Amino acid sequence: MTASAPQIDPPFLGEPYLLTPGPLTTSYEVKQAMLRDWGSWDDDFRAMTRDMRSRLLALLGEGAQEFDCVPMQGSGSFAVEAMLASFVPRDGKALVLANGAYGLRSAQTLQYLGRDYQLLDKGDYLPPRGDEVAAILASDPAITHVVAIHCETSSGILNPVEEISEAVYAAGRKLLIDSMSAFGAIELQPSQIRYEAMVSSANKCIEGVPGFGFVIARKEELEAAKGNSHSLSLDVHAQWAHMEKTGQWRFTPPTHVVAAFLEALRAHEAEGGVEGRGGRYTRNRDVMVAGMRDLGFETLLQNRWLSPIIVTFFCPADENFVFDRFYDLMKEKGFIIYPGKLTVVDSFRVGCIGQMDEHVMRQVVTAAKETLAEMGVASAAPPAAALEERAKLAA
Repeated sequence: MTASAPQIDPPFLGEPYLLTPGPLTTSYEVKQAMLRDWGSWDDDFRAMTRDMRSRLLALLGEGAQEFDCVPMQGSGSFAVEAMLASFVPRDGKALVLANGAYGLRSAQTLQYLGRDYQLLDKGDYLPPRGDEVAAILASDPAITHVVAIHCETSSGILNPVEEISEAVYAAGRKLLIDSMSAFGAIELQPSQIRYEAMVSSANKCIEGVPGFGFVIARKEELEAAKGNSHSLSLDVHAQWAHMEKTGQWRFTPPTHVVAAFLEALRAHEAEGGVEGRGGRYTRNRDVMVAGMRDLGFETLLQNRWLSPIIVTFFCPADENFVFDRFYDLMKEKGFIIYPGKLTVVDSFRVGCIGQMDEHVMRQVVTAAKETLAEMGVASAAPPAAALEERAKLAA
């Protein structure tokens, strides 16, 4: 595949850039793909669904033939619930690895589902490590599955799924990965990292729009999932079996979203696939983080755990800094940032994904510099207590 430098479109009609982990800023072509109506039962739309599933499987590389792709209507959380309900049997038990809001949400989902689970909560700063997983699995033979978050976007941490996978399969258990905010930009090839199923969403690193998620699972796991789900509409096995038989979604599909996603997949391929997309996001992160640090901001995480998806910064200690005002002024300059989602310290997040490149990220840093000046913030340094907490937990 020959990659070409992507054409980065400016925001449509002066709309601000979305510096968020999805929804994100999309290309003109993706937007234009939604201008046509499609019949959900029509052969043309069935062909679109087949093409989409095939293209997503191709991103797995070697070993993809052992998997199939099942799109599921709804947001990413719908797809995560569908995966957990369909692949963790009712008499199973899951170990949930959490270091932020989305790991905790998986635990909450299992509680709603009535599935037994154990939670390893590492807080906001640190990843779960393979040796920790191995120790828990050795101590509890009832655990059948491990649930890991690939990129925890509440903190921006990129979790070490490869070493987690090694620990899981050394213990004879199964791994389910929430790769919501990483798939398409960070490799997740089953030939390198074993897992039974993973889940992601249309409006993340493929750069589509919200409306459906997708479960990519081993065919043997899909076959074994019959009867596991608590839900009619979130039953991955039933959706898969129906698609295999008819080529159709069981219930009304988001036709315009699928059309947009296909356009996004074509652009993803033209950019060089996972490697090309991830490379652009990494450059975005590096340029933006360096610039923000030059302004005095501090990242929540050490460099080794910074993902190329979204970065969390401590809020400045300066009494003139008020996040809501900072947000509004950044929006006026054309950039929508993301509030923090931490439990311990005040923070905010800046996304690196979507129709943005390093030149846009330099504009983000300039906007932040101008905004601090307008607010009368003399220093962007965080409270000393925040840095002490980070150092203590990272030790």
